[in-house]
Amino acid sequence: MTTAEKIVSGDIRTLARAASWIEDRRPEAEALLRELFPRTGRAMILGVTGAPGAGKSTFCDQLVRALRSEGKTVGVIAVDPSSPYTGGAILGDRIRMQQHHADEGVFIRSMATRGWLGGLARASTEMTMLFDAAGRDVVIVETVGVGQDEVEIARLAGVTMVVLVPGMGDDVQAIKAGIIEIADVFVINKSDLPGAEKLERELNSYLGLSHRPDGWTPKIVHTVASDGKGIAEALEAAREYQAQSTGKSHGAEIWSLRLKEMLRERLLDQLPEEQFLAAGRDVAEKRRDPYSILNDWLEQL
Repeated sequence: MTTAEKIVSGDIRTLARAASWIEDRRPEAEALLRELFPRTGRAMILGVTGAPGAGKSTFCDQLVRALRSEGKTVGVIAVDPSSPYTGGAILGDRIRMQQHHADEGVFIRSMATRGWLGGLARASTEMTMLFDAAGRDVVIVETVGVGQDEVEIARLAGVTMVVLVPGMGDDVQAIKAGIIEIADVFVINKSDLPGAEKLERELNSYLGLSHRPDGWTPKIVHTVASDGKGIAEALEAAREYQAQSTGKSHGAEIWSLRLKEMLRERLLDQLPEEQFLAAGRDVAEKRRDPYSILNDWLEQL
């Protein structure tokens, strides 16, 4: 059997090896994804984002539990902060969702951002394609929780869920981060805390002033993820959005954003890090201007 055939047949070891190829930017990864691409487009891609401390990991853990109780297979991409020096992940899948590790219906991959902005790891798009082609019914992407750059999740996920917590200044953060624009479902987690109703009123106030091109008004769901409360309602809201957004125009919009990002990654791969450092020194010391350098690179590429 080929590698692609093994992945489609459910071989977990081969799936793990392919995930490593993607994260390490191995040449085998592109050939594999080309072969698997016709099998993509079946999974629900569920993005979960929000400020640090909002309880995203606990919420994702409960989503996995609920989906498995329905018999759904799940892939989880947990994007972790990474060291600016070594590039290694500070947190890993070893300490996330440990109760699911013995379950072959759940495949968890922890990825380091390695300096990539937007709360996502560089290879997240291709990793979702892999899990989708492998037959996972739902792929959950949990972002690192870096704050204002997390709007990047909107280019990757079919449904974007934004987790907020009462009393953490989330109303102000939502405006700063453009969260209103990217959220398909708002999850007010830890809703047993004071201020949950106030946060919902503020969100409804902001939503009343905004008008999305697709006509969707994001649902607001209250959860207490630590107790499993509200998880079913959150899944129902996500499915409701997906049901009304399935169409060629929606798919084309998401893929246009993904293709831009994939092109940017491909171009950056053509230039070694040393070249950026040398050019940075030239600009800092006023030996060259940045525009001349950029034009030279475009001609080179």
